[in-house]
Parts: sequence; structure tokens; C-alpha cells
Amino acid sequence: MGESANSKVRVDKWLWAARFFKTRSLAKAAIEAGKVNTDGQRLKPSRELEIGMLLTIRQGWDEKTVQVLALSGQRRGAPEAQLLYQETEASIALREQRAIERKAGLGSFIISEHRPNKKERRQIHRFKRIMDEPN
Repeated sequence: MGESANSKVRVDKWLWAARFFKTRSLAKAAIEAGKVNTDGQRLKPSRELEIGMLLTIRQGWDEKTVQVLALSGQRRGAPEAQLLYQETEASIALREQRAIERKAGLGSFIISEHRPNKKERRQIHRFKRIMDEPN
């Protein structure tokens, strides 16, 4: 599964091996964009990981806080990749809460059965213009 405890693995390579990203270049881009942090500090893709390190990883709507349990520079199957890290309980609860909030927010949208016709488009534009005007 993992390499020996004293081996060194780059953050981008570990994120790829742990299956957070499909390619190392996507992992590197996410790190450079500030979507991967440790203790609130931005990382560099070449930063070497240590066992026990806490990483905060943002992917789309989700933000996960994981603890590094093992180091590996080789990408393997998903069951083995999940042994490299453990998501914190607080992170799981927060992700579930945000998912519920997102689903509840979609209930207020009116989904039409058809595309708006010319009259309906005018009404939409008029409504948007009223909403954009400062009070």
C-alpha cells in the first residue's frame, strides 16, 4: 500500500495517488489556485507531505479536511487509496449539512415546462432591471 514512513512524497503526487484528482496536472493546478491548504497556509505542489498532516481540499461545492495516514506516490485502486487518508468527523458533518442546504435551496426555483416566449422574456428582463436598481 504505502511507502515507508520516512519516504518523501510531493503534495501533488499524493493527491493524485489518493484519487482526489484524475491527473497530477489537475492536482498541481488546484494547489496553485489555493484550493489545497494546510493549517490555513497555501501549499506549493513540490511541498513534501508528512504523516499526520491535515489538508483542506476544495473540490466543486465540497470542502474536505483530511488527515494523512500514509504516504504513497503510486496510484492504485480506490479501496487502497482510501487507506492513505481519513476525513475528519467535523468535515463530514459540514459537507452533509451544506448538501442539505443546497438541496433545500433548489426547492424555491420554478422550473418551466417550456422556453420563455417573447412576452415572458420581456417580463423577466423588466423584473431583473427592477431588482438591479438601487433603493
